[in-house]
Amino acid sequence: MRAVAAVLRDVKGPFTIEAIDLEEPGPGEVAVRIAGAGLCHTDLLPRMAPTIPLPIVCGHEGAGAVVAVGDGVNDLVVGDHVVMSFDSCGNCRTCSSGHPAYCGTFFPRNLSGRRMDGSTNAKGTAGEPISARWFGQSSFATCTVIEARNVVKVDQDLPLHLLGPLGCGFQTGAGAVLESLRVEPGSSIIVCGVGAVGMAAIMAARQAGATTIVAVDRNSDRLDLASEYGATHTLDGDIDDLGDQLRKATRGADYALDTTGVPKVIHTAIDALHPLGTCGLIGAQQGNLAIDPMQLAVGRTLKGIVEGDAVPRQFIPRLIELWRTGRFPFDDFIRTYPLADINTAEQAMLRGSVVKPVLIP
Repeated sequence: MRAVAAVLRDVKGPFTIEAIDLEEPGPGEVAVRIAGAGLCHTDLLPRMAPTIPLPIVCGHEGAGAVVAVGDGVNDLVVGDHVVMSFDSCGNCRTCSSGHPAYCGTFFPRNLSGRRMDGSTNAKGTAGEPISARWFGQSSFATCTVIEARNVVKVDQDLPLHLLGPLGCGFQTGAGAVLESLRVEPGSSIIVCGVGAVGMAAIMAARQAGATTIVAVDRNSDRLDLASEYGATHTLDGDIDDLGDQLRKATRGADYALDTTGVPKVIHTAIDALHPLGTCGLIGAQQGNLAIDPMQLAVGRTLKGIVEGDAVPRQFIPRLIELWRTGRFPFDDFIRTYPLADINTAEQAMLRGSVVKPVLIP
């Protein structure tokens, strides 16, 4: 199968638009023609992690239409519209208990760009191998091949080109609130960092019935958006008395959710919890996290959260229903770019001038 993809060949270079050759879908796989793919900071990890083999096609928030079906796939047919999500084995202890985001092989499956045996299903026009299994999908392309168990069939009346971020970024933020932390009505929550994940968390907290929702960010435009979509309080993350202001707003928060990975911010969020509060951490921390023993000794809980601890085939339809009723307007945060403008979209994301770029092949 011939496709056109955004390929990263040099950690310091731009993505280049190239033709690649993909293997036909094998047993348990489907080929998907991409309608749109979200761009996320996670897609920039190959620029920072030397163990990820280049060249690589990134993209892990794709949506599109099924164009070919491999042997043994019985629940999808050509023409089905699907949202693609992360890869998991489906058989390990955590997968079997309904927590596929904590699959025992999550990291090699999702963050290597290769199959479990180290092989890839894509080649460049010169015949060189190209890593094309990023999060099992590598959706910065016109077409991709993915395990059928990792796609979610959706109704054909939906704006398919906008749905991809439901497979990761928006799922992660909303799932953290609704599935992992299980925020309760009448409670208080602090959300540190209000990019796509944080915005989803704020909207989900409002749906969960939280009455105090504090957004923390250094970007004043993001804080204005947070106020519009559910935050009851906003605070500049750079203020000297941030901890005092958080405690004043919440009187000791029930929950905190960090999306920044900045140890200092996390430390402040933990301090702002009441004695039985819970702090969730999303993403990789930017350095070691030093915890004062007394921060947890009083009964607080600190937990890592991956993909919102969601089961995509259950949770993505839930988000879509919330969207249909106007309670989760994720599309308000999307700006679309042609796939050929991926480098422009990357810079806009890094500047913070766009919440969620979506690339249209």
